Amino acid sequence: MIVFAFLLIALVVVVAAVTLAVAGGGSEAVLPEAEPDRVSDALPENRPVVRADIDDLRLPVAPRGYRMAEVDDVLERLAAELAERDARIAELSAAVAAGAGSVGLTKAAEQ
Repeated sequence: MIVFAFLLIALVVVVAAVTLAVAGGGSEAVLPEAEPDRVSDALPENRPVVRADIDDLRLPVAPRGYRMAEVDDVLERLAAELAERDARIAELSAAVAAGAGSVGLTKAAEQ
């Protein structure tokens, strides 16, 4: 019974010491404050996004997965970039189609 009491007291002392070391410390805290995670390689603001930007992108991890705000920001930026590119492709395709039609008419008129 004495051994059990001794082990119980030793366990309480060890748990209390670890708790005070981690949580306490006052002005000289043992654990430094953790900086919040942010996107380490943010997407470039001054040029369009390229494949290498997406490959290099690393989203910060939160205790229960990814930070929704960070992921939403990246997805919104990518959606805007894709919408711009789709509009430009449609514009260029229309210009090529109009140019091909006029070239066909010109060749027909020459013959």
